[in-house]
Amino acid sequence: MNKLSPAAACAEPPAAGLPEPALAAQAMARVLQPLARLMIDHGLQLPSMVELLKNELVQQAAAAYGLADKGSSDSRIALLTGVHRKDVKRLREAPVSPSTAVPLVPVAASVVARWISEPRFLNIDQTARPLARTPRRRGAGEPDFTTLVAEVSRDVGARAVLDELVRLGVVELREDGYVALKTSGFVPHEGLQESFHFLAANVSEHLATAVHNLAPDRQGPLMLEQSAFSQDLSAEQAGQLQQQARRLWASSLRQFLQTATVAEQRSQADAGPKHRIRFGVYFHDALQDAQGATASEAPLGAKPAIKVARKYKRKPSP
Repeated sequence: MNKLSPAAACAEPPAAGLPEPALAAQAMARVLQPLARLMIDHGLQLPSMVELLKNELVQQAAAAYGLADKGSSDSRIALLTGVHRKDVKRLREAPVSPSTAVPLVPVAASVVARWISEPRFLNIDQTARPLARTPRRRGAGEPDFTTLVAEVSRDVGARAVLDELVRLGVVELREDGYVALKTSGFVPHEGLQESFHFLAANVSEHLATAVHNLAPDRQGPLMLEQSAFSQDLSAEQAGQLQQQARRLWASSLRQFLQTATVAEQRSQADAGPKHRIRFGVYFHDALQDAQGATASEAPLGAKPAIKVARKYKRKPSP
């Protein structure tokens, strides 16, 4: 059975109105399931996570829910979030911790993105061509890795980016002095720090998109947030679908990055506010039970509304 997710099936959700705490709590219960596993897997216990949640509630309330020309008082933030006013005051006065982002990761990822999308760096079959490490090693009219890095960033040297890509298993340095890309995208094989960096970036912005679409006072149009699913599959067929999904993503990624490169160039002359975007994909495979639900889709107490809607979609046979 193939279906679009409810988010994909609806062109526009109900009109913005009052908050829906009960529905939000049911959704949060499911969202928290993989988060709980992540906590247990990596030794994060409840007290530290409660402190993180308090801090984010305070920061978001102060940044996004202030009164016009007044900002937000500690009392107002406490009212909005349920965080005790003493904790609000403490967290607002705490020094901002330095960023834990990995400096080279965004540059390295951008280098690979340009490599697989810019026609000068591609073979006739649209695969990434091996690049000479430096201009001195390249043939006449050929691009090289140093030039590629310089087109992405002038702040980081080509050697540092190359060492990082080799460490992560994304490229290989050949004996003839050329650098070859191992995969069709930036897929680090090593480095938990890099993997957590992308977990934070990808999942948080995916969730932010869904939160934007459901905001009672949403400003602006819906953002793209859709998926499709299939069930009652054998392990072999599920594996084949995953391979198909990877092929589709590789093709779509190349086309999207080519368009994004042109968009960046056209935006340079625009003096207005700048935007950043993220476009991604995921594929999830899990065992389902006899009712068709996966282990992560256990009932949340009351029957989900979508199940009830399906029950009455079909008319009984005469």
